[in-house]
Amino acid sequence: MKNKLTGIIFLTISLFLTVTLQANIQLPALVGDNMVLQQNEKINLWGWADVNEKVSVEFPGQEWSTQTGKDGKWEIVLNPMKAGGPYEMTIKGKNVIVLKNILIGEVWLASGQSNMEWPLYNINDAKEEIESANFPQIRLFTVEKKYAFQPQKDIISKGWQVCSPATVDSFSAVAYLFGRELHQRYKVPIGLIHSSWGGTPAQTWTSQEGLKPFPELAEKAQFVANISDSEFETYQKSKANWIENSGTIDRGRTRGASSWADKEMSTSGWAKMTQPSLWYDHLDLKRFGGTIWFRKEVHIPPKSAGKAIEVSLGNILLQDSAFFNGYFIGTNTGYDPKRNYPVPGHLVKSGSNMIALRITGVSEFGGIIGDPRDMYITVGDQKISLEGEWLYKTGPDLSTMPQLKGVSDFSETMPQSPTLLFNGMLAPLIPYTIKGVIWYQGESNADNMEEADQYYTLFPAMIKDWRKQWSYDFPFLFVQLAGYKPDHPEPADYPWADLREAQAQTLALPHTGMATTIDIGEVDDIHPRNKQDVAHRLALAARKIAYGEDIIASGPTFSSMKIEGDKIRLKLDNIGSGLWVKGSKYGYVKGFAIAGKNKKFVWAQAWLEGDEIIINAKKIKAPVAVRYNWGNSPDGNLYNREELPAVPFRTDDW
Repeated sequence: MKNKLTGIIFLTISLFLTVTLQANIQLPALVGDNMVLQQNEKINLWGWADVNEKVSVEFPGQEWSTQTGKDGKWEIVLNPMKAGGPYEMTIKGKNVIVLKNILIGEVWLASGQSNMEWPLYNINDAKEEIESANFPQIRLFTVEKKYAFQPQKDIISKGWQVCSPATVDSFSAVAYLFGRELHQRYKVPIGLIHSSWGGTPAQTWTSQEGLKPFPELAEKAQFVANISDSEFETYQKSKANWIENSGTIDRGRTRGASSWADKEMSTSGWAKMTQPSLWYDHLDLKRFGGTIWFRKEVHIPPKSAGKAIEVSLGNILLQDSAFFNGYFIGTNTGYDPKRNYPVPGHLVKSGSNMIALRITGVSEFGGIIGDPRDMYITVGDQKISLEGEWLYKTGPDLSTMPQLKGVSDFSETMPQSPTLLFNGMLAPLIPYTIKGVIWYQGESNADNMEEADQYYTLFPAMIKDWRKQWSYDFPFLFVQLAGYKPDHPEPADYPWADLREAQAQTLALPHTGMATTIDIGEVDDIHPRNKQDVAHRLALAARKIAYGEDIIASGPTFSSMKIEGDKIRLKLDNIGSGLWVKGSKYGYVKGFAIAGKNKKFVWAQAWLEGDEIIINAKKIKAPVAVRYNWGNSPDGNLYNREELPAVPFRTDDW
């Protein structure tokens, strides 16, 4: 009898807990304490509760109620409100939730790849920027990285954070600096939603519906949508087996003299590569995505033998393991953290020592990146540079790894497949009311001419897709790719130049703006540290496009061309207070090339004549076309007096 009574009590408690659990209102991660709601627009709120449960929302001056549907979801739309706060919000169902410290202001979504993801602590003047970031009316929301095969109902996040030195340091630098400028100008609260993932192309941020005009991408998107949990589990098991067995072609995984980390092993047949560098800069590594081993001999002075040292390797893309004289000294993942690996004294020998580095990249994106000055060994108070020549040998190629059926470009570390990040990191944000979007991406679509050409239609299709998903045409502001990688001695065609043109042509869509950053890139670093100018130029675009200010928000843009004998005369728009040739004592403009009917471009001389530009080249007697700043890292010096660089352009369609 006692056991029976105990069972009844246990069952009763279980039923009570189950009912309580089911009754609780659930809110999406976006709806919580410290959030910012968009001013002067209808405010969308939603969540989940029991089927047919009545849910009410109380907010200053408003009270609304609704009932959940068959899927348990409820939605309520609040009336527009003016900027202000802080307020509290009460949400009632079978339980009560009180949200605190809510502000009404401007909400911006920041998205893209690594240059949008780039954290504040890793930019120019980072210490000063972080220490001064006391802005309680700026709120920060970071969407954690997650890919998904179908659209998700919610995202992973730590929620809204009040902006302070303690919360801003790892937040998107571009997003924060952009939001700070708007906050200081308009004196209203700012909410910043950051959802980015480095190394990702535009198609993975686009919905299945948005990719329908692109047959190849649409086919891949359908494969993604059809992947089940059981199929993914099978794939993960087969991949784990592949990794375990890949030691047969990657001897670095073995121990002793056969290990590629061993100091005494023979390096006959190893090639040479100057570091720091990315793999895709080397022709023999084109399309290689996998593991490469690097080795470098270093000499330690006798007085430092037996003493602890530190190996610094800067930033590495994407995952690395480091060894010193054959012994493991550290590992890390992601392009962001700087690699600083301590070496215990008992490993440090007088004279010759060996550093070995195993790097795994994805889809040919791998290598040591960043500033050469970040590569060194600290020996006492001395720094020994590690920049320069390293030996290297390829290990397993990831193309041999088991793949998800029908999805050849699937990656768990840098999602490339169509829709994956839209499903996991964007769909759950809809329909939270936003003012607009800032976007910094394109590097991963500029690998070759074919992909760059696709961007002419893919990028505007993605913008239209987002606007359709949100059901309104919000302002969409984006960054044109900065300069990166060296140029050929003579004028040439470049995927990066093509992609910049695709970005500029996307301005044909209404309510779009572009920040040109061709002048603030770094030839040897895909992640320029000057994010202040990027954010400022985005803020100028916001002032004009989103807030209707009558300002010059762009550098000079091509207007018209007139051929005058052996010369070309150009007229430009967006000249503001006038054209300005930066750094030129005599007004000579760099960065121009012209061509005749043979379509062969040569460098040209150019100079200002009032607010027009005259261009000619001795080799071209009958010019027909002109290009400006058409390259990877061109050196054009044409600006307007507002100090905004001219937008790269060409007059041909060759």
